[in-house]
Amino acid sequence: MNKIKLSFWALATMFFAGCADLDYNEASSRDEAWTYNSPLNGVKALVYDVYAQMPSEFKDDFYGMGAMTASATDEAEFSLSYSAIHNYYNGGWNPSNPFRDTWDRSYRAITQIHMYLERIHQIDLSDYEYAPDYQNMVQQFELFPYELRFLRAYFYFELVRAYGDVPLVTTSLTNEQANSVERTPASEVFKFIIDELDAVAEYLPVSYKDIPGQEIGRATRGAALALKARVLLYQASPLFNPNSNKELWKEAAAASKVIIDNAQRWGYKLSSYANLWGHDTFTNPEFIFVLGTQASNTFECNNYPVGVENGNSGNCPTQALVDAYEYQTDGRTFKEKHPGDVDVTTETPYDGLDPRFALTIVKNGDLWPANTAQQIAIETYQNGFNGAPKYGATPTGYYLKKFVDGNCITTANNQTSTRHNWIVMRLAEVYLNYAEAMYNYYGNADEKGEFGLSANEAVNVLRNRPDIMMPEFHGNKGFEERYMRERMVELAFEGQRFWDVRRWKKGAAFFKNVDVASFKLDNNGHLILNRITKSRQWDEKYNLYPIPQSEIQKNSRLNQTPNW
Repeated sequence: MNKIKLSFWALATMFFAGCADLDYNEASSRDEAWTYNSPLNGVKALVYDVYAQMPSEFKDDFYGMGAMTASATDEAEFSLSYSAIHNYYNGGWNPSNPFRDTWDRSYRAITQIHMYLERIHQIDLSDYEYAPDYQNMVQQFELFPYELRFLRAYFYFELVRAYGDVPLVTTSLTNEQANSVERTPASEVFKFIIDELDAVAEYLPVSYKDIPGQEIGRATRGAALALKARVLLYQASPLFNPNSNKELWKEAAAASKVIIDNAQRWGYKLSSYANLWGHDTFTNPEFIFVLGTQASNTFECNNYPVGVENGNSGNCPTQALVDAYEYQTDGRTFKEKHPGDVDVTTETPYDGLDPRFALTIVKNGDLWPANTAQQIAIETYQNGFNGAPKYGATPTGYYLKKFVDGNCITTANNQTSTRHNWIVMRLAEVYLNYAEAMYNYYGNADEKGEFGLSANEAVNVLRNRPDIMMPEFHGNKGFEERYMRERMVELAFEGQRFWDVRRWKKGAAFFKNVDVASFKLDNNGHLILNRITKSRQWDEKYNLYPIPQSEIQKNSRLNQTPNW
């Protein structure tokens, strides 16, 4: 019987170490023989199962009621107190009550990947040899090992950024062997990820337009290299680079520059900010890797303001986020111009702000949602239609607009739905990653160095987009602070801030005290913005996750994360 000869010679060079073993039927409900004897259904389903385990804040609901990781940062506060998201900063987070989804999902997916890679020789397409699309089938199956190695690298990145040292698992072991594995130093895990991405990138297609099925959401060359650039940035950051090795920053800059230099050839280009979300945005050329979902209006129900039918307020942007936006005229931030309480009626403080503000945040007086069936002028002030003391009303004075499709109707009758596409990687992030790496390597935001593009110039590429047009960055003074604000504003609610602040080791500066707004009408009918600082619990051990206590009970050699 002729077996398809997949290009698995590269697999022989893989580094093998211990791993946590799962029984096949624990990882998948499919019978192993059926999986490999029915490749068109079984193997493809296995591969797609692994893709399906990639985290998406539009698909997963780890914390309840649609809470996003943004609400565990200074970007937002979740309106409903019973969501588990509050455990990140109210003392409810510990090894016995961990957020274990990253651990469980990642190792489950990695186990499935090992099953495929170790059984690749069993795949037999000879029964389809005379089918008209046989060559297309062969081409698709030849890609699967490289896609799965990309996914394994991705899941290891999920693990290492959350836990630091983790068991590096690259082959299946018996349960007895698995229960004696030890944590591998983060530096070795980073190296494994980077080496894997280098090894598979050249075999992955630039796009799937010419690949059978023309599927989206699959690993590409750009995705592999963009992930490598992100991994290198994390490796160079203070949390993982305690000795401040500048060469790591140089490697991170070089990796990002490869994508910048090849973006046009690979079909990537920056889009308008408003086009980052919406029903059909999975085709947006700025996206390097995106995860789509089936059409629904769950995200809208979770985040429409209280007072809008079926609205639950959800992830409410903070005043701290609002304060990060700058004015187009002079580049001053909202807080620099309005450091204290603000008479919103007479001062009109939101006029002239960075256009990304209005695209991200719903403020008092905005007409929202966009659909005419539910559109109202939002009132976030005390006793306003969408404000306290209504149960679940915004605790911050604002509501979320970014990623929310205001055209969705959530009334009891005539509801509509839309797709939501979770951004895993996009070109704007690459420019920001490059800018951060360049500045930390050269110590000069105007230095072009050997890469021919300075940190300031990279940031200005984003600020000069036709729909943004913000004042350019120049000079070194305050660059780090300005860069961190720019990253917060550009990547708001994309799941980046939670990890950025940790890798910078800036939790005490950003997460311990978070400003929100309280709006009230004074005796003259003027709307007054009062800043309120909310204290949250922060400990440096929060930079890394605790390993679930149940895992340590099974494996005494699996040491707990320091200080947990």
